[in-house]
Amino acid sequence: MQNRIATPVGITLDRFIKKKQNDFAFATGELSQLLRDIALAGKIIHREVNRAGLLNIGGAYGTENIQGEEQQKLDVIANIRFIRALRNGGEVCAIVSEEDDEILDMKNPDGRYIVAMDPLDGSSNIDVNVSIGTIFSIFRRTSPVGGPVSEEDVLQKGSEQVAAGYLLYGSSTMMVYTTGRGVNGFTYDPSLGEFFLSHSNIRIPEDGKIYSINEGGYEGFEPHVVKYIENCKKQRFTARYIGSLVADFHRNLLKGGIYIYPSTDKTPNGKLRLNYECNALAMICEQAGGMATDGKMRILDIQPESLHQRVPFYVGSTCMVEEVMKGLS
Repeated sequence: MQNRIATPVGITLDRFIKKKQNDFAFATGELSQLLRDIALAGKIIHREVNRAGLLNIGGAYGTENIQGEEQQKLDVIANIRFIRALRNGGEVCAIVSEEDDEILDMKNPDGRYIVAMDPLDGSSNIDVNVSIGTIFSIFRRTSPVGGPVSEEDVLQKGSEQVAAGYLLYGSSTMMVYTTGRGVNGFTYDPSLGEFFLSHSNIRIPEDGKIYSINEGGYEGFEPHVVKYIENCKKQRFTARYIGSLVADFHRNLLKGGIYIYPSTDKTPNGKLRLNYECNALAMICEQAGGMATDGKMRILDIQPESLHQRVPFYVGSTCMVEEVMKGLS
């Protein structure tokens, strides 16, 4: 009993961010504040997700987003909550969101950062109580501070990200992020209203036995993907696919595995978005020791040509990604 009373609660996200800020020469605290703003919005979405079945905020909203996908009510709520938190924080000059057609100018010419985000990934799983998430990328603007935001500020390579992360709303809510110096995960304690460090210096296993792919598109896959899946089956690997990118990626990050969303005959350019899905997860995976590619080149080296550009996506344990790529050589 005495030992339980004395058990420490751990390092809070705020304290961790402050400590890490001191590791950067010339740090001004703006990026730290931006990460706190994202965490605050995540707490609000945690609350909304956990009340979804009681407040009639599940289900379709009745409109489509720029992707031609039916928006869910929580898609819209999450988008509003994150935009509001980032606007009030004052560090962001522009936002790119899956839910909006164009760049959102925050009318804050002194803001130094651009945020690209998928406010609620996997939202079609809300009504069946399956894990969903938020994905975000943070870039430093390239145009002069004080002037208007340009498209060049937004269409930067993933290698230019200064931070990237995701929030996972599942059996517990987690925030996982990197600023280019490793990957750390924080679990939310709703009784205290704080994120606590729970997964320090995450490293993805170099190899794994989990493959995550929607095999419903099997007949339209490229030959090298078909061959890889058949090899996985012959080796009795485990197939795991939730249909929520954050959840599938998170599992493989911790346990070792590969996530594949390839080009198909119906989606020759892939389905996932480069700017606010693939770039963030690629940075996290690489910082954890893994690999991410579109099948031809490193995800983080791709020069975006449009806000909602789609790419094929292979991400996970290095040995598994390299193995599926052998079929292309």
